[in-house]
Amino acid sequence: MLLSWSAGFVGTRFASDHAPIFLILMWRSLVSGLVLLPIALLFGPKIRFRDALEQAGIGGFAMAGYLAGFGLAIGLGVPTALVALITDMLPLAVAVLSWPLLGQALNGKQWFGTFLGMAGVVLASVETLSLGSVQPWAYFLPVIGTLALAASTLLQRRFRSRDMPVYQSLCIQCLAAAAVFSIFAYRDGGVAPVMAMEFIGGVLWLVVVATFGAWTLYYVALKKSSPARVTAVLYASPPVTMIWAWAMFGEPMSWMMVAGLVVSLVGIVIVARN
Repeated sequence: MLLSWSAGFVGTRFASDHAPIFLILMWRSLVSGLVLLPIALLFGPKIRFRDALEQAGIGGFAMAGYLAGFGLAIGLGVPTALVALITDMLPLAVAVLSWPLLGQALNGKQWFGTFLGMAGVVLASVETLSLGSVQPWAYFLPVIGTLALAASTLLQRRFRSRDMPVYQSLCIQCLAAAAVFSIFAYRDGGVAPVMAMEFIGGVLWLVVVATFGAWTLYYVALKKSSPARVTAVLYASPPVTMIWAWAMFGEPMSWMMVAGLVVSLVGIVIVARN
């Protein structure tokens, strides 16, 4: 899950030089949903209308909200490293919301591991951080997106559709997210795909690795373990992404980033063992 989640940022980085971010996200979600649609309709239990509405709400609120939050923030001029740092606070948001939404309070060792994981993310990102000079409200967009994904991650435990097979729920969520992204893509210049190999390759990478890999494994893991434990693994995503970017695009790599990865991994182990 960690490797495929990190691969999503790499795929977006690869395609972003050739198309607007929301056009990439729209086609990623649309292609993913359309590929899964015949499987969702022909296999597994019949999809009830209420369950479909719940999953569409999750797709529009969580998946689209999370990705659109950081996409809009970057588009408005919030520094990318700061946006990444905020969105990678997802495990902390899940930890904070677990008690009021599910009544699952973390113990002392889990809180320590959570903050240690967060410290690793900050350590790995500190060299590239800057505040920028944009409207103050723009900084809240990635915060809202992260809280939306955290809340929906927890609330799914209460939904009637929580037992729906992952390929059915992911299909509905992707199509709902594509509908949301199409609004922003149209505003940015249109929804037609860019007929370039870099764009097509980037979208296919995002469909196969980041959607079918990352989001499928994320939801399967949530069915088998607690939200706090599953999301804690994502603290290692920023440093792992930096290693991918260094290997594929020649982006800078430092010992500070490596140290951040080690600190995050220690925090993840503490959360998982407790």
